[in-house]
Amino acid sequence: MPSDKDLSISAAEAKTLFAGLERHPALLLAVSGGPDSIALMMLAARWTQSLRKKPDLVVATVDHGLRAEAKREAADVAKLAHKLGLTHRTLKWTGKKPATGLQQAARLARYRLLAAAARKSKAAHILTAHTLDDQAETVLIRMSRGSGITGLGAMARSAAVPGENDVTLVRPLLEVAKVRLIATLTAAKIPFATDPSNHDPRFTRARLRGLMPHLAEEGLDARRLSQMAQRLKRADIAIEAAVDRAHGELSTGLGTAGVYDAAGFARLPDEIALRLLVRALNRAGDERPVELGKLEALFAALKAAQSTGTRSFRRSLAGALVTLAERKITVERAPPRRAASGRRRPLTKRPRGASKAQASAAKSR
Repeated sequence: MPSDKDLSISAAEAKTLFAGLERHPALLLAVSGGPDSIALMMLAARWTQSLRKKPDLVVATVDHGLRAEAKREAADVAKLAHKLGLTHRTLKWTGKKPATGLQQAARLARYRLLAAAARKSKAAHILTAHTLDDQAETVLIRMSRGSGITGLGAMARSAAVPGENDVTLVRPLLEVAKVRLIATLTAAKIPFATDPSNHDPRFTRARLRGLMPHLAEEGLDARRLSQMAQRLKRADIAIEAAVDRAHGELSTGLGTAGVYDAAGFARLPDEIALRLLVRALNRAGDERPVELGKLEALFAALKAAQSTGTRSFRRSLAGALVTLAERKITVERAPPRRAASGRRRPLTKRPRGASKAQASAAKSR
């Protein structure tokens, strides 16, 4: 069995992990205190020591206010960051927490806080410690949800921060196994925290994490799942290029509306046509993202209408209206929803002093 020294990441390897980032004036490191992010911080600090012109490294720890230990863990990260000569900031998620969807809400709050801290530090890039193991778990989660090719491509090395398009998320450790990061810290005698929620069976990712050893016994280990994601990502890029060409050849619309030659649309492979359709829905509608299952149902109905020679087809989805008429497929903003009577439903204001029940009764008349 390889020793910690054998598994640990060398200075030369760290240089390849962070290649291309040296030209940026500042980088924000997202460090929670767990082994992955502590290793990210240590490796980034070592990497900059070899550079003639160094980017400013700013470490940020998000305290979600969900665990009593979080405050102490943030203080421990700050102490280690200062020891490495790095600036540290603790970011707090304040306010009422949701009763359901807590992990997703915490994730979005974390990115929002990190993006704000990055701007304050004049950093256009946030480095996170997503690993090979995280990538494999993400693939399994998306498989369990029936994701398409794009979703199964999982995480990319760099991407826009969710909801924050002016800041880029970079994952330097995406091809590194977690065991190697732990070995790196152990060899350097650097302590790290363990988040109990990572093994809490209430959360999907934790349950799938528990399955990984059994899948590995059948050959479906983290490396194999990550490799599958890379291949699907490669196919996804090729398909998107084909959609670009199809749009250029078939589109006759201007502005937000999409207008396509119906005969040309019918000749497209289904995957290309589906993606062309969802692009038009996203431009014209106002209810993103479009659910894949509903998109496929709409596409099937449109395809059936074309094959049977239906002269008129109208269906709405995600705030957009799809029409087949006069040899053209048009995708445009859907008209406002109307009441059953056909008139626009007026907004009913509660009279001053009226109870909620009275207002509700008035609204139903």
